[in-house]
Amino acid sequence: MEKIIFFGLVIPIFAFVLYLGGNAIMKGMSAKNADKENKNLENNENENYSEKNQNLGEELDKLNNLLKEGVLTQEEFEKAKKKILDN
Repeated sequence: MEKIIFFGLVIPIFAFVLYLGGNAIMKGMSAKNADKENKNLENNENENYSEKNQNLGEELDKLNNLLKEGVLTQEEFEKAKKKILDN
């Protein structure tokens, strides 16, 4: 009789502890995956930002060369530069 009472109390408690442990592990894994996705998004944004800055620099260099060659006036250069920098 004592064994029945003992196992009747121990088994549900043990099952509850396993449930809590499994639940905590699953939350931890989902948080880790979410963090990994956020880092991947940040890396992609940084790469896009670098590419955008590089393209911006190239366009400004082209404009500067056109100004030096006399194709553009100073006023046209300023307008084009402002348009590029505003985008």
